Amino acid sequence: MKRIVLLAITMIGISASSFAQTSDPAAKKVLDAVSAKFKSFKSVLANFTYKVENAVGKTLSTKKGSVTMKGSKYRINFGDQQIWCDGKTVWNYDKNSNEVTISKVESAAGTITPQKLFTNFYDKDFLYKLNGDKKEGSKTLQEIEMTPIDKSKAFHKVYVLVDKNAQTLYSTKVLETSGNRYDYTVNSLKPNVNADDSQFVFDKSKFPGVEEVNLQ
Repeated sequence: MKRIVLLAITMIGISASSFAQTSDPAAKKVLDAVSAKFKSFKSVLANFTYKVENAVGKTLSTKKGSVTMKGSKYRINFGDQQIWCDGKTVWNYDKNSNEVTISKVESAAGTITPQKLFTNFYDKDFLYKLNGDKKEGSKTLQEIEMTPIDKSKAFHKVYVLVDKNAQTLYSTKVLETSGNRYDYTVNSLKPNVNADDSQFVFDKSKFPGVEEVNLQ
């Protein structure tokens, strides 16, 4: 589940400046524009769909989720999992067990902290190129193909689709070496939404009988 959330957030908040190797200047120009657009937002609410496919493209599962981000704060809703972060503390709530795990941002940052992912997720030697334009309904999408230089990674290819006119991320498809494919599509992205700081703090009173696991 943590990997799902991590990749979903990365898809929404991807930063072009984090790509270590520039293989294609045209691809870098597209990614730089996406990064600049995203960083101009004071807050963001994004709804996304997560789909798992096997090696032949058969859909194995589909889920929907949302993420709200404001500076170093964020809140994620994804199926039976909810995550709050006020910039210092992370609350990870599992509905099935009615349990919330509490940890510091420092210890959780390697897995689910969006602000870290904006600059660190793709910092390990990717080669990338612009494959050209595609049409998806009324949208014109620019496809960027990314290949990790480190062949020991669990995935061998990542395809990023960018909405050409909006200069925002449309989808990301991760191809694992095992054959599975993970597709993340942004269904809607609303910038500068009303995001009070209380939204990013776990409110115990709303979860009767919740068990707390404090790892701080």
